[in-house]
Amino acid sequence: MDFNEANFIVKYSHRINELAKIASVNDTIDSSFYLKYDVNRGLRDKNGKGVLCGLTDISEVTSWQVIDGVRTPIPGILRYRGYNVKDLVRNCMEENRFGFEETVYLLLFGELPNGDQLSAFTEMLSDCRVLPRNFVRDVIMKSPSKDMMNMLARCVLNLYSYDPDPESTTPTNILRQSVQLISQFPLLAAYSYRAYRYESSDNASLIIHKSIPEYSLAQNTLHILRKNNKFTDLEAKVLDICLILHAEHGGGNASTFTTHLATSTGTDTYSSVAASLGSLKGPKHGGANIKVMQMFDNIKENVRVWDESHIRDYINQMLNKKAFDRSGLVYGMGHAVYTVSDPRAEVLKVYAGKLAIEKGREKEFELYNTVASVASELIQDQKHLDKPVNPNVDFYSGFVYSMLNLPIALYTPLFAIARIAGWSAHRMEEAISGGKIIRPAYECVAAPRDYVRLADRP
Repeated sequence: MDFNEANFIVKYSHRINELAKIASVNDTIDSSFYLKYDVNRGLRDKNGKGVLCGLTDISEVTSWQVIDGVRTPIPGILRYRGYNVKDLVRNCMEENRFGFEETVYLLLFGELPNGDQLSAFTEMLSDCRVLPRNFVRDVIMKSPSKDMMNMLARCVLNLYSYDPDPESTTPTNILRQSVQLISQFPLLAAYSYRAYRYESSDNASLIIHKSIPEYSLAQNTLHILRKNNKFTDLEAKVLDICLILHAEHGGGNASTFTTHLATSTGTDTYSSVAASLGSLKGPKHGGANIKVMQMFDNIKENVRVWDESHIRDYINQMLNKKAFDRSGLVYGMGHAVYTVSDPRAEVLKVYAGKLAIEKGREKEFELYNTVASVASELIQDQKHLDKPVNPNVDFYSGFVYSMLNLPIALYTPLFAIARIAGWSAHRMEEAISGGKIIRPAYECVAAPRDYVRLADRP
């Protein structure tokens, strides 16, 4: 008999609810045990500093330095292979060229390419920007999903079947697979979205554009997503900057640590990337900018006059759990590592402002800036913090994507389109330098129990 999901839910929903209650009771760890056993929850110490569990040569996230013997917060710095990410963005914009391909090269190979090297690498990426024959029909169109991260993970796992050498973990094979995936991610995300829209809407048309070899990855992403294929140079450049800023963020973020963890087991590239996609999908990681967009939609609905006084009143309500989702949070404010500032947010704010002028959305941009200023002040005051709370990159990225007319379903996949570059670099590093399977320790706090025969159990 064929399995029917709906029938299963109807038949067993009550029983599953009862079992879930039992599991909830037995899976709850007494919070005092974390102090008793000196466990750093979330692999972070009591001061919020990450527990050192590995080494990397790929990128560095800096938020403090020792000044006169005191650990002092400083404006955040993000370096890729030693280069400040702000310099990467600034030089590309000054030279009026796209920079994501150069960033990918830098992350993968550890050095900036010269002109010939960059041209050859860009050509290789362009040649890889194609999916296997019938892949769209047989994989993407067969079972479209409303969640694009789910679709990305499924597509990546299916690509294993089309690879003539999927299991080899030599540096050469991992690099070959990585280059192909970096090039293919925009196609997988865009085509998956189009397939879902076609299946879920009576009015949607099925539009599958092929990439253009001469375009950069950012240009091709807009080209294949838009019905008329058209975009401005500023739109493409701003998307390129978003990709650069999201390409990498140290080895300790959840999805990149997942890459190291999976790679250390000796698994194949497709399984490793699918695992990282699953980690990035979480709203506490890659899905954070969607929450920011929902928050601003709520602010626009409830704050009719966008001046500081009215905004301050509403932010106060949010912090007091009386508005929006009543979580007491202002999404997009603060960061687990950065204290004084998030350098990615600083860069993105500048180009969000430029794009807002082109799109005629200056007032909305000012709303974002006012919310950031007011929220920073109120959070610091109400939580009695001795350090500032400033916008992180998610605060502005969703606004930028909305100005690019990108569907919200693709916000997190866009993160993945960029971060696959960092994952690939870290997978190479772990495969070459790691050596040992990553296995941190967990203390078991369950007391020993004697087995009770089935007939004797209550």
